[in-house]
Amino acid sequence: MYSLELSMRYSPFPLSIQKKEFEDVQQIYDEIKNAMNENVESSNLIELRCDKVQDKLIAVRAKEVISVQIYEKSSVAGGAKRPGFSLDIDS
Repeated sequence: MYSLELSMRYSPFPLSIQKKEFEDVQQIYDEIKNAMNENVESSNLIELRCDKVQDKLIAVRAKEVISVQIYEKSSVAGGAKRPGFSLDIDS
């Protein structure tokens, strides 16, 4: 299962959806990235649907997206690894 997480302007909490196939989440990632690069005057509405929670739909304006990331949900790790970038500093 792959998660796509969006950070939104003026919102402290990210929005996320989950997809079963990497190709599906990669396509959505590319669509959002392209919409973020378009003219700021246009306010494209992006609708996202989650595979894990069938009734979950999210619609966002592309100009309000600050960042987007993909990560794989692993049941083996038990949630020990957080998504995003981190520095492991050994003391």
